[in-house]
Parts: sequence; structure tokens; C-alpha cells
Amino acid sequence: MGHVDVNAVSYQLPDGRPLLGEVSLRVGEGAKVALVGPNGTGKTTLLRIIAGDLTHFDGAVTRSGGLGVMRQFIGQVRDNTTVRDLLVGVAPEPIRKAAKAVDDSELAIMEVDDEPAQLAYAQALADWGDVGGYEHETLWDVCTVAAIGVPFEQAQWRKVNTLSGGEQKRLVLEALLRGPEDVLLLDEPDNYLDVPTKRWLEEQIVASPKTVLFVSHDRELLDRVATRIATLEPSAAGSTCWVHAGRFATYHQARIDRNARLEELRKRWDEEHAKLRALVLMYKQKAAYNSDMAARYHAAQTRLKRFEDAGPPEVVAREQNVRMRLRGGRTAKRSVICERLELRGGTLADGIGADGAEPGVLMKPFDLEVWYGERVAVLGSNGSGKSHFLRLLAGGGSDPGPEHRPVGDVSPPAVAHTGVARLGSRVRPGWFAQTHEHASLAGRTLLEVLHRGDEHRAGKPRDEAARALDRYELARASEQTFDSLSGGQQARFQILLLELSGATLLLLDEPTDNLDLHSAEALEDGLEAFEGTVLAVTHDRWFARGFDRYLVFGADGRVYEADAPVWDEGRVARAR
Repeated sequence: MGHVDVNAVSYQLPDGRPLLGEVSLRVGEGAKVALVGPNGTGKTTLLRIIAGDLTHFDGAVTRSGGLGVMRQFIGQVRDNTTVRDLLVGVAPEPIRKAAKAVDDSELAIMEVDDEPAQLAYAQALADWGDVGGYEHETLWDVCTVAAIGVPFEQAQWRKVNTLSGGEQKRLVLEALLRGPEDVLLLDEPDNYLDVPTKRWLEEQIVASPKTVLFVSHDRELLDRVATRIATLEPSAAGSTCWVHAGRFATYHQARIDRNARLEELRKRWDEEHAKLRALVLMYKQKAAYNSDMAARYHAAQTRLKRFEDAGPPEVVAREQNVRMRLRGGRTAKRSVICERLELRGGTLADGIGADGAEPGVLMKPFDLEVWYGERVAVLGSNGSGKSHFLRLLAGGGSDPGPEHRPVGDVSPPAVAHTGVARLGSRVRPGWFAQTHEHASLAGRTLLEVLHRGDEHRAGKPRDEAARALDRYELARASEQTFDSLSGGQQARFQILLLELSGATLLLLDEPTDNLDLHSAEALEDGLEAFEGTVLAVTHDRWFARGFDRYLVFGADGRVYEADAPVWDEGRVARAR
């Protein structure tokens, strides 16, 4: 087994701002440690430092055992990466190098089929066998069958962008948990996973002998898995680390008690500091006309200096104060009406396939009415059509009128369907994309986006824009570009744009996936005050409890309502 030891690590952003300030953390052999903290405090950066992706930092990182890493982008792969590429990318370094040599030699022999190329290819295959490549292919076969139900031989050249985010995550998690690495770094491993798969992940991590350091904001996963909770706390000199040597169930009270103790220590330090300063001042005044007091004056100065050199006790970390003012507006009584709606895989732009077949049916025809002011949670397993349903509504439905144009600068692709989905009068959809698909924001700073506005959202003077960003704890990131933000910061900014856009129907696709615990609570408060209708796709068990209605996309293709959140597929079948 292996371990990770982070000793006084400090890191500055390219613009010179401190992100991490002497962070120290030890993850012992077999420990399951959760890394939490507000978005933007450096959780992903710290994992990248431990993984060796970032080398320009102060301090030291030592570890033992092989290292397996799940990076944050897993689940959002949209390029031409294949399943084989994805699995090779999380394999041990010798496997990665040997796989690249095989790929390069195959390409060379396709271009020039001569004897040197053939010898190089033969050597690459021999090296592949020497490092255990064929054994890894056997492992990958088990992983692909478990994750996507297809043997590796058939799945290896499949494009990863044809897999859902949950399938991408499951595939990588299978490879890492079954692999030989002793230490795992998992960045948001539960994002994009449905609840049965989250439960599988919880069971696998708990049962694994591996040492695991993971970032997550899912309260139930934290409570069931983590044996210790490490918190990155923001400060002007960079985030520091506080470790709660217990489970998540006792974390909040321990944090409250610790902060209260630090506040009391700081209060006593300030009082003692004031007394010593007053003593120095008194002896200084007396020494000015009584030379016998000079020795006492110098002694008081020495005492004050020693006290100040020892420094004050640890400063209480500033708590986040995210305030979401989602407004909305009055609409017709019926916000969403669906009649015999049947969803199909793909978009209308995809057209029919090469074999003449229409895109596959996702869900059987269903009827639905959503009334103004309702909060509807859309539940179901990955790939069941929930996001397609939200995208259809986000585009204005089957035949959108001018008043149903989506707010913001992103128009979702039209979703293939039959039947009717229409929006009520004065219903303006606002879409929160699970993958933060905002190409028009790339390369633009947050202040610039708010200052210029768009065709749905008026531009704001810079002082007003700065105040809005401050409410979302984004003031320090105001000059950063959208694509340089952490996933949680992007999520908060996307919610801010919805707040400013005038949407009366919020369509939220996994809104809490990247939000830290405080921001998720702020979103819940904001939705409670929102004067409009909310439909949210979620696998967040805690978040779902605050909704009025539960629309379940069942495993057999039927859509039905439940009285309470339904997660277990066996329970789904019994409910029918």
C-alpha cells in the first residue's frame, strides 16, 4: 500500500495571486480522505501538484506506491478520444509509453511498409507484452463490460463522446479501482453518476485496500466513505488546510467548535497585545522624565516584541456568503404541457442513420402538466432521456413562439421527438447546462461578460457588475476568463447569468454537481425564493428532497410520478 505526504505546499497563480499557502496534509496507508472547501480554493490544483502535473510550487510532496489519477475533465470528453485512449490515459506510465510506441509504429508501417518499420512494430509489440499490456487488455475487457456492457475488443475504437458523462466516469473508475495502483486521486468521481452507480462507488471505495484522496461535494458519499475530512480554507496568503480526524457526520459541529475556540484565542491574544502596548507606552512616558524607568521600558519593549514575534493564533477562516437572488416572474398557470411526448436519441440535426433508421426511442409517450411555481425533480438512470427532455424545453418546446426563446446566448440543439411539448404564456426558459456549454464565454472575463450584456440581458456598469460577482463570491475572479475558472465557479457564474436574464422557467441539469456545500445550500435558498417554475435533473440525494414533485424516467421507458425520490431500480419496478 502507499501513502501521500504534502508538506507546506504553496502555489501562486500565473498572475501572481497566492492560491495555496503552506498546505500540509498526510493521507496514510489505506485511508479514505475527502478534500473539501469552497470552489476556487485550489482543490484540483492540489491534486495536480500531488500527481506531478504542476511542478512550480514551494514545499514538498512525497508518496509511496503507484499512483492512479481521475482528473476533473472525465465525464466532459467531447473530442475524438477513443475508449482505448481513455483507458490508456489512466493506466500506469509504462503501459502509457508502450501503448504510444505501438500506435506510432502502426502509423509508421501504414505510411511506409518496409523492413525497419516492420521491425519497429515487432519490437513495440514485444515491449507491450513485457510491461503487461496484454494483461491490461484483459482488465480493460472486464471494465468495458461492467461500465458499458461491451467487450473491450468491440469498444476500444468507439469514440468517448458517444458515451454519457456517467459512462465515462464509470469506465475510468472501474479501471482505477481494479488496477494495480496503490494510491488513487479522484477529482469529483461522483459527478455525472446516477444514484445506483454512486452507491456502487461508495461500496467499492470502502471495500478497497487502496489509499484514496478524493474531492467531492456529495454529502451522503462523504458521510459513507471518508474517514477524515481535509478542508481548504481561503485566506489572503493562499488557502490553508484544516483536517477533521473524524467522519462527515461530526464534521460540521467540529468545525463550529474549532472556529469558536479560535475566536476566543484571538480575542485573548488581542486583549493581551493591547495590555502590553499600553504598558510600553506608559513606561516610555515615565522614562522620558525618570531615568530609573528606562530599564523597565526596555524590558516592556522586549516582552512586546517576543509576544508579537510569536504571532497571533490561527485566524478563523472567512466563511462564504453566496447570495443568489433568482427573481423570475408571473406566467400562465400551466408552465409546461406535454401531450403524447416521445423522446428519441440524438438531435434533429442528426437526421436518420445510414441504415435508414430513425434515432432510437428513449422514452415511451407520456403526458405532463407542470403548474406555475412548482418544483419538479426529474429522476432516473443515466441515458434515460432526462437531459434530452430539459433541452427540448430549453429550446422552447415543439413549436416555440417568440416569447419562448431561451434566455442567454446558448440555444440548445433541437431534440428529436414526436408528440407535443409546449410552454405557457410568458414562460421564458433559462437552461443550466450540465457540461457548462458556453462557447461564447470562452476567452472573456467575467466583468466583460456582465458589462457588455447580450440580447436578453442588459449590460451593467462595472461597479454594479462587481457587486453582482461579489454576491456569488466571484469578485476575486472578476478578471479571469470563464474557461479558466474551476467547475464550481463556472456553475455559480452560470446561475448568476440566469438570475440576470429574466428567466421564468429554470431548467437545471445537475446544478449541484460542481458546487461546494455552501453554494449548494445558497442555490436551494435561491430556488425557494424564485417566483417561477423549476425543473431540475439531479442525482443529488440531499438536493432532491427539497422538491414538490418527482418525475421518474423509468428503466422500462415509461415516465411516471412518485411521491418521494426514487433511486433504486428495484424500487422503481415495484413502484409501477
